[in-house]
Amino acid sequence: MPDFSRRQLVGSALAATVAAPFISRPVRAESAAYPPRTYPKRVVDLVNEALVIDMLHPILIDEGPAPMTDKLAEEYRTSGVNAILQGVGIRDPEARDQVLSYYALWGHYVQVNSHVFTGVDKMADILRAKRDGKVAVIMGMQNADHFQKVEDVEFFYKLGQRVSQLTYNWQNRLGSGSTERVDGGITDYGVAIIEAMNKVGMLIDVSHSGDKTTLDAIELSPKPIAITHSNCRALNNHPRLKTDEAIKALAAKGGVFGIAGVRNFVTAQEPTTLPNIVDHIDHAVKLVGIEHVGIGSDLDNHGYDDMPPELQKAMKGMLKSSYAWRDKIDTDGFDHPRRIYDLTEELMRRRYSNDNIKAILGGNFQRLLTATWGG
Repeated sequence: MPDFSRRQLVGSALAATVAAPFISRPVRAESAAYPPRTYPKRVVDLVNEALVIDMLHPILIDEGPAPMTDKLAEEYRTSGVNAILQGVGIRDPEARDQVLSYYALWGHYVQVNSHVFTGVDKMADILRAKRDGKVAVIMGMQNADHFQKVEDVEFFYKLGQRVSQLTYNWQNRLGSGSTERVDGGITDYGVAIIEAMNKVGMLIDVSHSGDKTTLDAIELSPKPIAITHSNCRALNNHPRLKTDEAIKALAAKGGVFGIAGVRNFVTAQEPTTLPNIVDHIDHAVKLVGIEHVGIGSDLDNHGYDDMPPELQKAMKGMLKSSYAWRDKIDTDGFDHPRRIYDLTEELMRRRYSNDNIKAILGGNFQRLLTATWGG
């Protein structure tokens, strides 16, 4: 398991945490209440049997010394989720230092909450977390600006990074983001980064990349890659979602497509509810088969709608109008800590088999991550 507090991170990086605007935010002291519910035994049993991996579950944390409250800890223990991917999209000339600060902050947070969380190096750490009743934290990044030279891929891998998107929504040195007017595809530097990521065993993610950049990355990588958190553009014509062509190309190379729960990614109109999320699962499964579909909710336990208004405003303001934000960000019925049970129940209602549900909940990403990292 990686030591998140390695000496390379301690000192200037940790001290700089307060200066990093994307992470100096107070964690929710107590999240909004959610309706208590008793789930059918068959639903609970299936979630307990599954290895549940959420391939984007961004948590707002702070740098304080105190552990999370008992209430928040219990929410994670009873969420049904065994592993969560962390990462933010940083666009800054100082991206390398900011990512170092972010990882140092997360290392501290995992340490002070070691009764809830554990770090991840290989798949064995996720399996151990499930056995121990903990949540494994996979360290990723939603942009690759911190790879200022090719050697940085290995440097950050040694610090614990196991997943990286090539781009966020904008153009960078590697390729084009999903909301850029012109998509030039993967650059020569992007080719070198893809090669370096494959060499060290870091999963390539193109969730926020533009259409051509996405297809280029899939073609250029000799190993399977991921779209950890997106949805199907065939059901919702949004630039951040993926075309059938991209989903098919991803699956043909052995990749996995994660379905997200952000409201404007699910539908373009109201109402937007959990069954609409499962519509995207249905579409992807019919398109490429059950073995290439997973979950990347893009939400923490309570989603975005109970964030402080100033944070919601800032988040919406940093993205182009093509993101088509609505008043609510979360999908109804998928905005509480035990949502994985509701998702499982809806999949059962649609007559997915137990084995296929377990594959969607995490088995498919388990296969891909094991192939990428080793057991």
